[in-house]
Amino acid sequence: MTDLHVEVVRVFTDPDGRFGNPLGIVDGALVPEPDRQAVAAALGYSETVYVDDAATGTLRIYSATGEMPFAGHPTVGAAAYLHTHGHPVETIHVPAGPIQVTRRDNLFSVRANTTWGSTWDWHHLDSPEAVLAADPTSYDAGHTYLWSWLDESRGIIRARAFAPAMGVTEDEATGSAVTQLTAQLGRNLHVVQGAGSHLYTTHEPPTHATVGGQVRPGTHRTITI
Repeated sequence: MTDLHVEVVRVFTDPDGRFGNPLGIVDGALVPEPDRQAVAAALGYSETVYVDDAATGTLRIYSATGEMPFAGHPTVGAAAYLHTHGHPVETIHVPAGPIQVTRRDNLFSVRANTTWGSTWDWHHLDSPEAVLAADPTSYDAGHTYLWSWLDESRGIIRARAFAPAMGVTEDEATGSAVTQLTAQLGRNLHVVQGAGSHLYTTHEPPTHATVGGQVRPGTHRTITI
């Protein structure tokens, strides 16, 4: 048995650096492909990234239930992590395809096809209070996204996401989902999701959107494999 060091970042924090969706980041050379899903499940995050080539930004993404060809918070988090560790890549490479990376001040963004990512069951609720009152235990299958306008004129949304199909009761911040919502609504969005994470999108019709936010260091972990 071997101790595996896992870097952790929090993706899509609020402007004060709070909240954010934890992301495990692992040196891909240390974990063979047949073991990657089990390690992701043991870590317990919605996704874990394996960096197979830092210089080129080549990644693989796993949840507790399998490999994902694309996901938003892992690609944004990995882009920020690589930048701070001497690899300011302009493109992330994942199985779904190349992902363009941009950085503006302290915000990292990725550009993706809005058809990528999981299939969600969308619920537009009447108020932010209704979104916050939702009981996660009521959602025991699939992927469900609840949202309501906080300020429609400014494109600000309050949202929560439940993803038991990925082994996640509630996902704190879901990048691919907000790119899909951006395409549905046909406009740029500022989404406040989960406990208080912030995601920012731009609509790039006909097929793309960007999603970005702040990324802050999390607490590193060591697990035995």
